[in-house]
Amino acid sequence: MARDKQPEAAAEAEGTPERSYREQLDYLNPIAQPLASRKLTRKLYKCIRKAAKHKQIRRGVKEVQKFINKGEKGITVLAGDTLPIDVYCHIPIMCEDRSLPYAYVPSKSDLGAAAGSKRPTCVIMIKPHEEYQETYDECLEEVGALPLPL
Repeated sequence: MARDKQPEAAAEAEGTPERSYREQLDYLNPIAQPLASRKLTRKLYKCIRKAAKHKQIRRGVKEVQKFINKGEKGITVLAGDTLPIDVYCHIPIMCEDRSLPYAYVPSKSDLGAAAGSKRPTCVIMIKPHEEYQETYDECLEEVGALPLPL
């Protein structure tokens, strides 16, 4: 019996087991529109990893809100499983007012991991940079093509 518990303890020490995209959709908020597809979600995470390497991201509600108000441009990525919704429900409205593209991804823990953090993150803004401009433009085009909520 003692040997059975060791692998479980090791799995818990590493963190929660990764859930598939389908399983993550069960935990979405009702306001999580427009939701990125599985393919676009992967592209956004890749772009976030590259941007984090060059320190070109804004992470967290306060920081993203501050730089949206200052007029900074970029793609805003929001986590769809953040509760309570009141924490960040004003960010999409701010983005729409300033014609900034935004999209929801299913998981805040995956969003934080893509940014190189151990902590979950509910909002990230990706700023453009010449080092990853091709990936950024691809994401910008696809996020811009997503239908806005009514």
